[in-house]
Amino acid sequence: MLEKALGYAHENQDRFLTELKEVLTIPSISTDPDHNPDMQRVAEWLASQLRSFGMNNVQIMPTGGHPVVYGEWMGAGKSAPTVMIYGHYDVQPPDPLELWTTPPFEPSVRGDNLYARGAADMKGPVLASLKAVEAVMKSGKMPVNIKWLIEGEEEIGSDHLGDFIKNHKELLACDFCLNPDAGIPNADQPSISTGLRGLAYFELRVYGPAKDLHSGLFGGTVHNPAQALIELIAGMHDKNGKVMLPGFYDKVRRISKKEHQNFLRSPLNKKSVLEMTGAPTLWGEPQFLPAERIGGRPTLEVNGLLSGFTGSGSKTVLPAWAMAKISCRLVPDQTPEETIRQMKKYLKEKAPKDIKWELQYLHGAGPALVSEENVGVKAMSKAMESVWGKPLLFQREGGSIGIVVQLQKYLKVDSVLTGFALDDSDVHSPNEKLHLPTFYRGIDALIHFFYNLK
Repeated sequence: MLEKALGYAHENQDRFLTELKEVLTIPSISTDPDHNPDMQRVAEWLASQLRSFGMNNVQIMPTGGHPVVYGEWMGAGKSAPTVMIYGHYDVQPPDPLELWTTPPFEPSVRGDNLYARGAADMKGPVLASLKAVEAVMKSGKMPVNIKWLIEGEEEIGSDHLGDFIKNHKELLACDFCLNPDAGIPNADQPSISTGLRGLAYFELRVYGPAKDLHSGLFGGTVHNPAQALIELIAGMHDKNGKVMLPGFYDKVRRISKKEHQNFLRSPLNKKSVLEMTGAPTLWGEPQFLPAERIGGRPTLEVNGLLSGFTGSGSKTVLPAWAMAKISCRLVPDQTPEETIRQMKKYLKEKAPKDIKWELQYLHGAGPALVSEENVGVKAMSKAMESVWGKPLLFQREGGSIGIVVQLQKYLKVDSVLTGFALDDSDVHSPNEKLHLPTFYRGIDALIHFFYNLK
């Protein structure tokens, strides 16, 4: 049956690519209310896909925000394991549009890559999962029970997913979750993620005068909010990249010797990071490897700044307010709640008395670790090594996936964190791309994975 399923997948690669392009044309941008109809369109497209290869009880289920797509196939029997397959159908905004070589929602194949917003994060991996299950279903009997949970809010923090899981514990009960929202370092190095960083995301606003002022008339007499914000942000790191929020490192778990050895094996080294980013040199805690800074250490980053006049030409204005978007990536055993308190304490201690500030917590997620001994991890490890033909790398990811912590908390199940985006896939950036040979290898690996669970 395995060879038959692999043959089906290989024979249908052109159709799989056509269907992926089809769903990538839908601009399912979850953060923008103008795209709510597109969110519904993608949910309906996914539900149709599930029904097309025999999934049962397919539903588009409401949440407090965008809907969840659910489906199941329980024909393997009570003695077989039940695997939940997770995915998300929402995508990041494509801005800045002028930096895209081709339009973000007009999928374009150039060389071995498919360029479109959502190609790697994560419509491509969702479709790989769909097509792997389709291949198995069309080639015989699926050896495991399957449940699908495909949400529409991952890119905005999965704020309603926790309540959805709590309210549907029986429906979602499973042995573990297959989550292909992670990735691998490069096309030649199969890997599974055993850790994810958490997230605390803020908007900080600083206020000064009641209105914008003429900088010639009032500069030097009124504290410029933009200057005050810059000074506050500058103080959030020392010269070596250490975060200066009070107590920020108090609960940071040390990187173990075994984890350090895995980080040493990672292709994420100084040379590769500089090649991928185009940065002139690395920055950050010098006592840690680049891979450790990405996967095993917490960070604070400024994601956006806005104040005053930013149009073309000149306008000599002293702005009334300034704003920054700030994110903290968290590692075990940090929590978003503690990070909020630490940020507020820093601002109370450091903010000058001649400005006012407001801090809004927008969303977050806790960090997560997964054991290499998990039965699903073992099955996926064997599958990827069979397809790639080389030893697997266990790595800790720098990104955040909220559902991993929510499933641990509410269903007491772990996740198999895999995926087929590469470190240079430019997720969240212009010209996001999916490496098609890795996409097809990923489908093969998922087919092996299901048969490994027999």
